[in-house]
Amino acid sequence: MTTAEAGHIEETPIRLELESRYLAYALSTIISRSLPDVRDGLKPVHRRILFAMRGLHLDPGTAFKKSARVVGDVIGKYHPHGDQASYDAMVRLAQGFAVRYPLVDGQGNFGNVDGDSAAAMRYTEARLTRVASALLENLDQDTVDFTDTYDGSSREPVVLPARFPNLLANGSTGIAVGMSTAIPPHNVGEILEACLLLIRNPQATIPELMAVLPGPDFPTGGVLVASLAERLEVYHSGRGSLRLRSRWQKEEIPYEKGGTRGAWRLVIREIPYQVPKSRLIERIAQLIVSRQCPFLADVRDESDTEIRIVLEPQSSRLDPELIMAYLFKNTDLEVRVPINLNVITADARPQVLDLKGLLRAWLEHRFTVWTRRSRHELAGIGARLHLLAAYRIVHLNIDEVIAIIKEHDEPAPVLMARFALDQEQAEAVLNLRLRALRRLEEMHIRKEMEEKEARAEQLRALLADEHLLWRAIATELQQTQAEFADPRRTELADPPQERTLKPEDITLREPLTLILSVKGWVKTIRGYEEPDISKIRFKGEDRLLQTVKAFTNDTLSFVSQSGKLFSILADRLPAGKGFGEPLTVLFDIEGPDPIVWAMAVEGQREYFITTRLSQGFRIRGADLVSNYRAGKQVVQFKPGDQLLHIQPVQGQAVAVLTQRMLLVCNLTEFPVLPRGKGVRIQRLTKDESLVDLITFVPEKGIVLDSGKRQKALTDLTAWRGARASRGALLPYGFLSGATFVGHVAATVLFQEGTPQAVTGELPLEEME
Repeated sequence: MTTAEAGHIEETPIRLELESRYLAYALSTIISRSLPDVRDGLKPVHRRILFAMRGLHLDPGTAFKKSARVVGDVIGKYHPHGDQASYDAMVRLAQGFAVRYPLVDGQGNFGNVDGDSAAAMRYTEARLTRVASALLENLDQDTVDFTDTYDGSSREPVVLPARFPNLLANGSTGIAVGMSTAIPPHNVGEILEACLLLIRNPQATIPELMAVLPGPDFPTGGVLVASLAERLEVYHSGRGSLRLRSRWQKEEIPYEKGGTRGAWRLVIREIPYQVPKSRLIERIAQLIVSRQCPFLADVRDESDTEIRIVLEPQSSRLDPELIMAYLFKNTDLEVRVPINLNVITADARPQVLDLKGLLRAWLEHRFTVWTRRSRHELAGIGARLHLLAAYRIVHLNIDEVIAIIKEHDEPAPVLMARFALDQEQAEAVLNLRLRALRRLEEMHIRKEMEEKEARAEQLRALLADEHLLWRAIATELQQTQAEFADPRRTELADPPQERTLKPEDITLREPLTLILSVKGWVKTIRGYEEPDISKIRFKGEDRLLQTVKAFTNDTLSFVSQSGKLFSILADRLPAGKGFGEPLTVLFDIEGPDPIVWAMAVEGQREYFITTRLSQGFRIRGADLVSNYRAGKQVVQFKPGDQLLHIQPVQGQAVAVLTQRMLLVCNLTEFPVLPRGKGVRIQRLTKDESLVDLITFVPEKGIVLDSGKRQKALTDLTAWRGARASRGALLPYGFLSGATFVGHVAATVLFQEGTPQAVTGELPLEEME
């Protein structure tokens, strides 16, 4: 280059330069680094590792050699990249938990399922496995193309002959520029069975192929929870994901003196593919320590050569299915395995194929390998027959041949002229060693020629008839199947019925008593013993408003004076002998809106809401739960009205009391609403309000309590009427006031300053 040329600067748009250079980089990443070849299932680095190990004669059964020696040959001759990157790729090929059928037989520390890395390459040794030998088989018989290495000093194969279906058997993952691949491992016996089916019936559909190749088979086992429809969709489109779960079992603990009868533990036997065991155990331990998984007492690792993770439950009364459902949702005991069947095809193009496309591509590669190998062998037989013809002439004229060699300085032309030999035959005769002359017996030569000609005839017939060639390939597949097939490790199962886990489902069920004060302070006392009010501590002039018996996994709902509802899991409320915590810390309660009611809610039950000014409606338990810290409006009050109580529905009839009147009507007259004011229960006069309401079974009747005596009423005909009617006077002796006996409403002490009656003439009666 001249000085003028060296100083020449050509202007070009930077966008075009960036596009062309980035495109070159992207293509290099896709073709030469990240995506596997559909024919042998290998990326260039893996192919070069196996080829370098073959060059070092590290065949199965031979002595191991240092991994550093292998890596040195790989990066020095074929793969000009970092030594650690090449060693990491080699390590993965040796890990039985990472690849279904290892290609490298490692000796030393090659990492483990805990996620620990392998020892340095100077400490480990390696050689090829039988699977790798099958991939390299017939490489020197012109079965595949070779290309120059990066420095042109030697040659390397573009692809391996691949007698073993490595792409689907071991899978592959990689991220390129703008695309990626994620092919899970499969069972080689099933793969070859599907290939045999495809040879017998080239028109076989994917559902027919999946009858023998139903899905992935991971080296770490597990349970693939995916329906046939899901798997068909993935293998039809070449993209998707499938759920993989750990395999677990409930293990009974033998009863010993001082132990607990019926005790059990959960044991994880297999974990999902590519999930580090140590990280999985750490995650479960974090859930236990943070009380997010309160039904587990401990987790420990008892693994040796087999996985054994032990989970100790808090109580033998817990449901193991529920525990595992929670762990599947919140840990890597269940993972989504991505599938993206993106490969480099035979014409060097990245393409997403379906299952049939992958199988057909490998079979077509084997067809090409067989064709090239047969032609190579046929050419070798022709060359050998050509020489055997010359050797037979020598045998028949041995004395004359020796004489010609002794008499002439250049015997080749003389031999060619005398015996009608060509240059190659003449050179072969002259290059014979004397010790080989004793083997030049006509019978031996004739026998070898007959064998070679018979083999040549077979090869010519094979090359002339595709059916014969496919039959030979099918026989080879059956031999490969007999050599490498093994039992399936991953179980296939239909998706289980989804369980929506609520907080109450993952909380240990223990009895407790809620203490709610007038000023809105709350705490819980474990157990169902009736608390001694005199020993309960309250802050300042605060006092008891209500006690509620519940369980730790119950949902407790609080209703404010304005009709807003707030909910919380009972286990999350403060416990102890102190003052507790104000509800304003737990909920976003706006302004002076005191809590006037608390209850334990069952989502499947029906409740009845009653106000002092005779409004009421039925409501489902699920609507008495709020998922928001700010709560939700459930009851809308008329001016001057307030909540009387909320109680579970106990029967098909309703009995309601004012200061002097009793009304009995049907429950069906009241609508089921998610929120609202409700409808009128009983018609009131201007100086009346509701005192009590009960739902009951008509056949059992009701019991009135005046404070001094009680009276059971079974014949309620005199008080029956329609909703919103007046009813009739209470029985004699109860006209001064009464309440019902037997209903489940909690006692509420209304706070000072509660709303007055509509007329403003009489204060609403307090419930004692």
